[in-house]
Amino acid sequence: MVREKVYDRSDDQIAGYASMRKIMERAGVLAKFEQPGEAPTPEPTADQLDAHCKDIFSIQTAGLARRMEHTHSDSLVIGISGGLDSTLALLVCAKACDFLGIDRSHILGVTMPGFGTTDRTYQNALTLMKSLGITMKEIPIRDAVTQHFKDIEHDMSLHNVTYENAQARERTQILMDLANKHNGLVVGTGDLSELALGWATYNGDHMSMYGVNGGIPKTLIRVLVHWVATNGEVDAAASAALLDVLDTPISPELLPPDQEGNINQKTEDLVGPYELHDFFLYHILHNAYRPAKVLWLAEKAFAGEYDRETLLKWLKNFYRRFFIQQFKRSCLPDGPKVGDISLSPRGDWRMPTDAFSRVWMDEVEKL
Repeated sequence: MVREKVYDRSDDQIAGYASMRKIMERAGVLAKFEQPGEAPTPEPTADQLDAHCKDIFSIQTAGLARRMEHTHSDSLVIGISGGLDSTLALLVCAKACDFLGIDRSHILGVTMPGFGTTDRTYQNALTLMKSLGITMKEIPIRDAVTQHFKDIEHDMSLHNVTYENAQARERTQILMDLANKHNGLVVGTGDLSELALGWATYNGDHMSMYGVNGGIPKTLIRVLVHWVATNGEVDAAASAALLDVLDTPISPELLPPDQEGNINQKTEDLVGPYELHDFFLYHILHNAYRPAKVLWLAEKAFAGEYDRETLLKWLKNFYRRFFIQQFKRSCLPDGPKVGDISLSPRGDWRMPTDAFSRVWMDEVEKL
């Protein structure tokens, strides 16, 4: 049986957290997670790093493969933006098909150019789909969204939340309907960091039929994509595209590009650096530290990189968003648990949608 190859492994439950710690140290991140005076985790060798990345991919792959078997699905439907998260999800889809012994043509990759799509991300999306040998489809959403704005009487020159979210929801509608048409599963791409911040459009990219990245923070996704780009598993064209994806600013690309055609909406300028938010997430959820201690640790870990004012600004933003965005996490699709930290409402994280944040926010405001 296919599932016996991975599901019977006794170390699957513990591999994710160990891998996360060691891989992030390799990326220059984990050292910031250690407390002052704590002995640093030894840096993994190249062979150990390879093994840890394989463990994480095996968890993602096994979960998706099992869901395909359980639902008797014939295909995997995934939106490919040329961004970091959809890139990793696409690689997992390819591995799942290989694992099940079915052709990668069972993956339907859909690129849906909108008002903010840049040529850089568009070309990377096409290159990756071609190199991986999946079924490709392009459905521009500009006309459909323009008609939708007319229907709801929204001024297209007003680039507000309505302008942005309408595009995300149009893309999700397309993917869901294609999945119905092809007896498939819509594979979600959002990651653990985005779930913590609520950086997703409710019932847009927030929704899927199985979210393979939901247990992986953004800092670790970067490491995994770089590992695939450099381990010889993909051809030269795909490797170059993966490295360019890593070099591309993180963006939902929902606002028009600048005059030079470059990304004009950078996520980390809006919500804060992901290396900080992943640090906060780790110490708040895994260690249950109070705001004052998290800030103190951050000052030690990021000394010389971020001043106290900047750290406090983004810590406040993390707490604020974490509480007000719980309603999105309360109805997440299923996905594999990879490490010690999970925000699934069916697993580790049970939080009232309307929980009061006053105790935490009062302490943050006094810092």
